[in-house]
Amino acid sequence: MSSLRFARSAFRARPSAFSAPFQRRGYAEAVSDKIKLSLTLPHQTIFKSAGVVQVNIPAASGEMGVLANHVPSIEQLKPGLVEVVEEGNASKQFFLSGGFAVVQPDSQLSINAVEAFPLEDFSSEAVKSQIAEAQKIAGGSGSEQDIAEAKIELEVLESLQAVLK
Repeated sequence: MSSLRFARSAFRARPSAFSAPFQRRGYAEAVSDKIKLSLTLPHQTIFKSAGVVQVNIPAASGEMGVLANHVPSIEQLKPGLVEVVEEGNASKQFFLSGGFAVVQPDSQLSINAVEAFPLEDFSSEAVKSQIAEAQKIAGGSGSEQDIAEAKIELEVLESLQAVLK
């Protein structure tokens, strides 16, 4: 039996699986206007709150703002700034080197990163000196692995420098 013929016979055999009505959200439903955020590293959770108004993330497809009831999605994150806006327009900023953000249907946002630090932990002078060191290694005659690591470090440091300006 060909695969197309098999798929058609399977579809005819179980039409009840496809005839369930779609669930739709009505206007009268009460919805929360807050996001439940978790910013997690492999070894610890650095931020967790149930009262977040908005989270701005550096998605690989472009900067993205997440509000309550956002469309569920999974986004790859590039090195950049995560801004957490809490009630009263208070905000916290974290720099992360990359990771993933998962937006779930019940206004839950999970950000998983390998490295993330509060932005106030960085000084622009230290970042400039680290960029100079990484540029020397990336342009030097070291091993292929050292050059590749220096280029990755340079990308992250340049993103950090752009955020600190």
